[in-house]
Amino acid sequence: MPEVEIYTTAWCPYCVAAKRLLRRKGVAFREIDAPSGSPAREEAIRRSGGRTTVPQVFIDGQPVGGYDDLSALDRAGELDRLLRLGSAAG
Repeated sequence: MPEVEIYTTAWCPYCVAAKRLLRRKGVAFREIDAPSGSPAREEAIRRSGGRTTVPQVFIDGQPVGGYDDLSALDRAGELDRLLRLGSAAG
């Protein structure tokens, strides 16, 4: 199973939805609290190539995007492939 990281904030409905989707898939993930202005948020922005919203999801260090991106990958069947291969590289 690949390493999955998700940067989140409290009270973020998209963060809740992303975590729910990952749990439904049986994916273990590391949640990183990243409130606005925090070092963790700055790290998420840097790692994601400038995306400022949460959640930001990474699979084996590669940026996947936010909830909408994660959900789209799931609907297309690509999320299962990424999780099985352990790499977000396309």
